[in-house]
Amino acid sequence: MPEFDWRSPDSYKTLQDAEITDIAWEFLRRNADYRRAYEAMIADSPYGEVTEEFRRRWGICFRP
Repeated sequence: MPEFDWRSPDSYKTLQDAEITDIAWEFLRRNADYRRAYEAMIADSPYGEVTEEFRRRWGICFRP
């Protein structure tokens, strides 16, 4: 895994061309509440599908 220095401007160069959805996803996937909710939803679903309620709660859509 590459080392990431959050204090270095060079570490953020890839974000210069990032879409807002990419930045939003990076923020969301680090959210402990989101991760717990996702794991619980998947565990309760026999086929691992994402519910409409989950999508609305977190303001996301999943690409097919």
